[in-house]
Amino acid sequence: MRKIAAFFRGAGGFCFARRSNAVRIATFLFLAAALCLHFLPVLGGGAASQASEQAELSLPRNGIGGAYFESADFANFEQHLALFAQAEAARAESLERPRLLLFDTHRIQRGDLIGNLAISFGLNEDTILSVNSIRNSRLLQIGQVLRIPNQDGIMSTVEAGDTLESMAERYRSDAQAIRIANQLFSEAALPGTALFIPGGRLSWEERQEINGDLFIWPVSGRITSGFGWRRDPFGSSRREFHNGIDIAARMGTPIRAAMGGRVSVVAFNDVLGHFVIITHPRGYRTLYAHMSRVSVRQGAYVGSGQRIGYVGSTGRSTGPHLHFTVFRQGVAINPRTVLR
Repeated sequence: MRKIAAFFRGAGGFCFARRSNAVRIATFLFLAAALCLHFLPVLGGGAASQASEQAELSLPRNGIGGAYFESADFANFEQHLALFAQAEAARAESLERPRLLLFDTHRIQRGDLIGNLAISFGLNEDTILSVNSIRNSRLLQIGQVLRIPNQDGIMSTVEAGDTLESMAERYRSDAQAIRIANQLFSEAALPGTALFIPGGRLSWEERQEINGDLFIWPVSGRITSGFGWRRDPFGSSRREFHNGIDIAARMGTPIRAAMGGRVSVVAFNDVLGHFVIITHPRGYRTLYAHMSRVSVRQGAYVGSGQRIGYVGSTGRSTGPHLHFTVFRQGVAINPRTVLR
C-alpha cells in the first residue's frame, strides 16, 4: 500500500507541476481508475471472481436453448435423426425426380405403431395413414396387411374443376410428379378418381382425427354414463340411447371448449338444461349440457380450452355433471374415439 501511495504522490506531483489544473485532475483520476481495476481483484482476495466461477459451474454445459439430457440414449437418438433425415431426403427426391408409384406390403405385428413403421420404412406417418385409408390409428389389428409405397405422399380424390396443376398447388406438390406417379397420359383427371400426390401431407385436423387426438377433455372427472344404449337413469325399465358421455364433476367446475370453433347455439330446455353447441372444422359439432351457467355468447369464436361455462345439474339430471356429445356430419359418435 505504501508503494501505491508513493506512486500516486509522484504521478500527482508530475501532473500538477506540468499541466493546467483541469488536465492535472483528469490525468490523476484516469491513473487512479486504472490502478484500481488492476489491483482490486488481488486486494479483494478474488471473491467476486470465485463466486462468478462457481455460479457458472452450476449451470448445464449444453448451451442456451438446447435440450438438456440428464441421461440419454444417444445412439438411439442419433439413429432416429438419421432416419428422419433419410425420410426428408426421400420426400425431396420424390419431387425432384418423379417416379412411378410402387407398393410393398407389411403385416401388422404385436407392438407395431404407425410412427415406428413410418421411421422403419423411411416415410412420414401421413403416407401410411392415407394410402391405407386408416381412419383410426388406435384400431390397427394384428395380421392386418398395409400397403407401403416407395415414396412419400397421400391419396386425394379429384373433385369437379380440379386439374393436376391445382391439386399440385393445393398440396405443395408437382404436376409432373403426380402424372408420372399415377401413370396418367394427359394433364386431365376425371372427378372421383383417387390420385397419389407425391410429397402431399394431411391437414392437422385430419391427422389429429385419425390419431384420436382431435379434442381435449372439456372437464376432468369420472365418466358415469358412456356412449350407447343404457337403462333409464330415472328408474323406468325402458332402455334409451345415450348420444354422449356424462362426466361427473363438482358443481361450478369450469367447462372448456374441447376444440376451437364458433358458438352456434346458447339455449335452455327441460331436458338439456343450460347448454351450448360449438361448430368446428371438418363437419364437427360439440354439445355441452346441464350447465349451471353459460359464460359465452352465441356467435362468438372460442379457442381450444377456453372456458364456456360451469358444471351444473339443470334440466333432466340426477346430479352435477357435464353431458358431452360429439357430432360428425350431423351424426353423434362416441367421444372417446376423438378425445386425447
